[in-house]
Amino acid sequence: MVILFRLLLLVALVVLAYSAFKYLFHPRRKLEQAHDRKQFFFYDDDKDVRKNFLITYKGVMFEGEKYLGTTEQSFEIVSIYVWAKQTDQLTGLSKEDFQFIEDDIKLRYPDAKIEWKSPIKELLRN
Repeated sequence: MVILFRLLLLVALVVLAYSAFKYLFHPRRKLEQAHDRKQFFFYDDDKDVRKNFLITYKGVMFEGEKYLGTTEQSFEIVSIYVWAKQTDQLTGLSKEDFQFIEDDIKLRYPDAKIEWKSPIKELLRN
């Protein structure tokens, strides 16, 4: 009986350690930390086309919607729409900041055409 209790206690500790490890190193948690610290972080599941990606940059959270299409050789992400989740936080960002974000997206999706939604689109158009 004592051996069974010790075995169950050991299994519980292993499960607890595994859960803590998964929590500490989950990319979503890293995104939230970077957002709080106003750093850059790109969170994306590149294996799932239907999932939007999230970018945090200078305390602003951006979301990007990916669309699959055909290129000359294969199916790739060909179109991306990006917008700020809270447009009131865009204060202080310049065209260079949006160009930085766009360049990083292009590194990950070189065949994609990136389009910004309002009000960023109007800023970049000028």
